[in-house]
Amino acid sequence: MRQIVLDTETTGLEPAEGHRIIEIGCVELVDRRLTRNNFHQYLQPDREIDQGAVEVHGITNEFLRDKPRFADIAEDFVSYIRGAELIIHNAPFDVGFLNHELIQRLKDAEPIADLCLVTDTLTMARSLHPGQRNSLDALCKRYDVDNSQRDLHGALLDAEILADVYLAMTGGQTSLSLGASSAPGAGAVREVVRRLPAKRPPLTVVHAVEDELVEHRARLAAIDKASGGQCLWLSPGADNG
Repeated sequence: MRQIVLDTETTGLEPAEGHRIIEIGCVELVDRRLTRNNFHQYLQPDREIDQGAVEVHGITNEFLRDKPRFADIAEDFVSYIRGAELIIHNAPFDVGFLNHELIQRLKDAEPIADLCLVTDTLTMARSLHPGQRNSLDALCKRYDVDNSQRDLHGALLDAEILADVYLAMTGGQTSLSLGASSAPGAGAVREVVRRLPAKRPPLTVVHAVEDELVEHRARLAAIDKASGGQCLWLSPGADNG
């Protein structure tokens, strides 16, 4: 199972108004394990970044001046995500921008929904925690995920944090617990080692009665007949009761 946790940063809020993606950050999970096969790219948008957006992510036009354009990395990006499940917080926002970029910049572009399955962790969180705040920061606090480095938004950092949150929300603990405290997500199963006492009473042995033995032999005979004489329990040396 290959999953890509994805986030973007943009010049503004509406692709229909000409706003563009300026950062893509992706973190790969295979069988719910981080692979470090990440995809991260800053992009030259060929337009000014809204001041409000700069205050959110801190990315400036000067910083992006020598970065590639979306068209330069589009094919590599599509190859990276194709066939995976995309995990995105508030997916309509990011998918809307990605579709706009792909259609505008890549010949014969396929929409994201044709390339990948998309899972929206915001929708998932609202279902799990109705009536509560479900921003990424709120979920970090709820699931005890460290986001202390998140002074500003950043696509790769946010994707890494969201990966931890997603694993916690979907039952993140998969290792054996030896009694250490943890904060498992909804539906998580905690496995705890329990040692049996050194001295314990002998186990009670219940023997089959004759009627049960007769039914058992009849069942073995039926199996042997149906299998053409291949019933293992009737082979020489087998304990068939």
